Parts: sequence; C-alpha cells; structure tokens
Amino acid sequence: MSDDAVTTTLEVHRTDIGQTRLVEQPHVDGDLAEGEVRLSIDRFAVTANNITYAVFGDMLGYWDFFPTGDPEWGRVPAMGWATVVESRSPDIALGGRYYGWFPMSSHAVFTPTATRDGFRDDGAHRSQHAPVYRAYVSTLTDPMYPSPEQGVDGSLDDAEDRHVLLRGLALTGFLAEEFFADGGGSAESYFGTKRVIVLSASSKTALGFADRASRRDGLEVVGVTSARNVELVESSGYYDRVVTYDTIAEVPVDGGAVSIDMAGNPVALKAVHDHFADSLAYSMTVGRSHHDADAPGSVEMAGPTPQMFFAPSEVSRRIEQWGRDEYAQQCADAIASFTEASHSWLGVEHRNGAEGIQSAWVDVHAGSIAPDTGLVARFATS
Repeated sequence: MSDDAVTTTLEVHRTDIGQTRLVEQPHVDGDLAEGEVRLSIDRFAVTANNITYAVFGDMLGYWDFFPTGDPEWGRVPAMGWATVVESRSPDIALGGRYYGWFPMSSHAVFTPTATRDGFRDDGAHRSQHAPVYRAYVSTLTDPMYPSPEQGVDGSLDDAEDRHVLLRGLALTGFLAEEFFADGGGSAESYFGTKRVIVLSASSKTALGFADRASRRDGLEVVGVTSARNVELVESSGYYDRVVTYDTIAEVPVDGGAVSIDMAGNPVALKAVHDHFADSLAYSMTVGRSHHDADAPGSVEMAGPTPQMFFAPSEVSRRIEQWGRDEYAQQCADAIASFTEASHSWLGVEHRNGAEGIQSAWVDVHAGSIAPDTGLVARFATS
C-alpha cells in the first residue's frame, strides 16, 4: 500500500505522555463525506509547546482537537502546513496549501467553511474550540507567510522550517508582552514596575517574549535559566541580566517586578514570589517546559496568585482593539523580525518518517534537545 493510501498518526498516552504509538488507517474510496477535504501534512514542529499541550490536554481541551475515540490515547495538535489532496468541498480546491493546527499525522480530514483567507474547520467536534484553533490560512493570502529572506542563505525551505518552529511561539510571546505593555488593559505599562522576570528564559516562547520586551524603554528584562543555558540566553541579546534558578535572590527588588513563567516549575516560581513578595505586581504562567515538575498550585508562595495566560482570549481582545488588519500586520512584523533574528542562534534538524517523528517526541519529552535546536517533522522520508 502506498504512503498516499494510508494515514499514519503518532498518538500519545494521555496519562503517561512519554509513551507513544503509531497508528495506520487505510484510505478507502468514498470515505470522504460530501463537503469534506483531505490534506497531506507537509511538515510540523515538535517543541516543548507540544509537550505542554499534552500536559494540559484535559484542562484546556487539546485532546478534543482530533479525538481518537480511545480514552487512553490522544493526538497532540501541532502547527504546520498541509496541502489539499482530495476535496468534496466546492469551495476548497485541490493543491491549496494551508497553515494551521494539525494532528501529528501524514494526513487529516476536515469539514471546511471558506473564509476570506482560507477556511475554518466546522467539524462537529471542533465547534467549542476558539476560532484561532480552527482557522487554516492559505499561503496565497497569509500575511505572515515567510519570505525567502527569513531563511538562511535566502532559502524559502529553511524560512518555512523556521516559521513553523517559531510562528506560534513568537505569537504567544508577542501577545503576552503586549498584555504587560498595557497592564492587561486596566493598568499602566508593566503594572508600574521596572523589570520583568522570565523563567525558562532559553525556551523559544521566552525568547520571543524577550525580543519584544527588550524594545521597551526603562524596562529591565531578567532571564532565569539553568547553568548549562546561560551562554545561549546571554548571547541572544534580549536580556539585560541573566541568573540561574539558584541565584534569583541576586536580582534587586527596588522598583518592583512582574514575572512570566514558561517553566511551570512551582519551586522555581516560588523562589521568585518569595524574593519579591509584595513587590511582585503580576505573575503570569504560560507553559510548562519543566513538565516533570510538581503540578502548578502545589506550592504555597508569597505575592499574587499566578494567572494562566490563554493566548486565544488575547487574540480576540487585540482584534477588537486594533482591528483585524492591524492585528495581522503587527503579528506579521513581530514574527518576521524574530524569524530572521533566529539565524544567529537556532539550528533546524529534520526528523523524517514515522519512526523519526516518534523519536522527535521522545527526545523533546526527555528534554534532550538543546534550546538552540528546533525539530521539524515530516512523514515523508525524503
């Protein structure tokens, strides 16, 4: 059976996310319902963010994006590009290429409704999800689609790899930084403080955030990282000060601070809270790169209660505030700038074929991928 006649999918055990399996489902003539399309997934990123989606799969509904019908096994969403290879929708043409959220699969079937820049998945199981998670943007109309200049040596292929690795992470960092910049819409910039503490400062989302925060006048951007990542974090040029998890107490408290936590490690976050106490004006949690740490909320700490940042809610607020076109342009500018800057610190590694993708998940879950490396997965072997 040819690769085009079967869908191969990486599934993850929902309660033991280090455990995976590969599932194959043959394509059958007539298996597409009227109005459905089948896409061949060209490439997708495997990052610590995907691990976070699995960790918060039940809390935030990520397991529901692409249900398996098996309560023990789930499909983790990943950001990537895919091409329409079969269509029973009058509005979606063969050969169209789209960016969006896909399962870690060779193919995916959607029930599309055409939009001005692509389509929206209106499958019954997707109806409760935020619009940003259901949107698929055509490369012909996508304002964020990369130019060859964003790739090393002007390579569009490399630009797409970097884009698929960084777009979602840069967008989350951009939105989180804008939240702090207007005090969540109800307070002065950075809640009137003079510094921001960034935990797991080597993560790509943290670097995307710090890229934007470093442009603010009068703000000190402090990166907190492990000893082995200090050199990378310092060399990024985004941080005014870099400390390790065990030297947080060296950061001055005068002028107060806010914190943004990509690590999800309550012990590390407690060190920040206890050091700043009432001088910590706001505590934001975004991800959980330390997925093997104790669950958030398991440790009592001084200062404000940490608040989970949910990017889709911020997307809606910014579109309402700025308008859709201005929002898209600001996002495009931020992502393009961050992608081009990544030439100096990010290397791209491909994992091809089903076993290669399975190894990508295992390695990212184990934390064995260096922060200056990004994994791009393709089910095709060449």
